[in-house]
Amino acid sequence: MLQTLINAFKVKEIRRKVYMMLLLLLVFRIGCFIPVPGIDSSAFSDIVAEGGNDFLTLMSSITGGALAQGTLFSLGIGPYINASIIMQLLSVGIPALERLSKQGEEGRKKISQYTRYLTILLAVIQALGIIINFASDNGALRLEMFGSTKLDYNTSKWLAGIFMTIVYTAGALIVMWLGERITDYGVGNGQSMIIFVGIIATAGQMIMNKVTAIPDDISQIWDIIAFTIVCAIIFFAIIYVDLSERKVPVQYAKQIRGRKMYGGQSSSIPIRISGGGVMPLIFAFSILSFPQMIASMADPDASGGFTRFWNNYMSASATGWGAVVYALVLCLLIFAFSFFYAQMQFNPEDVSKNIQQNGGFIQGIRPGKATEAYLKKISNRITLFGAIYLSLVAFIPSVAFAWASFDLVNVFSTTGILIVVSCAMEFEKQLQAQLMMKNYKGFLK
Repeated sequence: MLQTLINAFKVKEIRRKVYMMLLLLLVFRIGCFIPVPGIDSSAFSDIVAEGGNDFLTLMSSITGGALAQGTLFSLGIGPYINASIIMQLLSVGIPALERLSKQGEEGRKKISQYTRYLTILLAVIQALGIIINFASDNGALRLEMFGSTKLDYNTSKWLAGIFMTIVYTAGALIVMWLGERITDYGVGNGQSMIIFVGIIATAGQMIMNKVTAIPDDISQIWDIIAFTIVCAIIFFAIIYVDLSERKVPVQYAKQIRGRKMYGGQSSSIPIRISGGGVMPLIFAFSILSFPQMIASMADPDASGGFTRFWNNYMSASATGWGAVVYALVLCLLIFAFSFFYAQMQFNPEDVSKNIQQNGGFIQGIRPGKATEAYLKKISNRITLFGAIYLSLVAFIPSVAFAWASFDLVNVFSTTGILIVVSCAMEFEKQLQAQLMMKNYKGFLK
């Protein structure tokens, strides 16, 4: 990774793209500190610090603490990511969108435009969820949030809610625009880099709090050392598994066309253990956290039976048997989405047809249906181990980091640790691809 960065900075064109990416990410981080007029950020921080709401805690960690500070970019890139996931799923289930996705650049532009419209809708819904989560007294916004006790919420609470919804939706659209510009003018996927920077910023803030507390409590040093060791071990394990793959050898028969001979080569089909990456985890956590957000909007005081049941049995903050039920349901969802996403990424029927059409075959397996069944069997086995791996990642990091330091447990847990590793590896691959293209251009010249 370090050598790739050094080589990339030696090339002027790639160096300019990296600087542009860093500049846009800096703009994003500055926006995370721009306060919303009339909002008391300390009130937001106190409510998030109280815990008990997985939706608010997860959003705050992804946005780099912007939600906890009540700033302009409190929603972060979350609405756009959710809209992209929904459009990806709809492109598989709706024939019209599926045809549109196969129409090349024009089709992708139309789907991107639909994704932006859906982002606006989700941003409004998410902003309303945040406002109601930060509410009390039958949905009236807390007085201290606007830094004034003179505001009459019986007559202006709706005006305050509309104002906050517009501001946070606009902030989400600005973040979406920054992500698209990073993708166009920088290196790698802009949305992934924004999430990466948000999680790293949250980690940096928590670690700095530990460092500043060392003069008053020397034991903080041991917490940081233990956290660093556990972090290195888990990162190594995740990278080792993430790069693992099963290669299915394919042999192509020789074909004589005129005076030339084609084929006669051997290749392989790589099937990754975690082909879905972090997506099954994101789907699983989204399904479990979304009802909590809806319940908090309909029942702010958490006095209803459904809200109490969900908080006691379907929440990460559940205790006792509730924690066991939550773990089992989460594992089942991870398994279901792992197989679902594996079918989206790797279709044995299409792969089998492509092999047969190109004169290829797997040794010992007949072309056609037998090859399809063989590839499906291998894919299901690998997906099973990948689902087990994701289930372990969903719980082990939190337990390990809690053992190292309870204050740092939310730095790299569940989806956060996979997102950080995946984004770092993807960034390195993009740099290597840029360097390879530059070398090809130099060779042609």
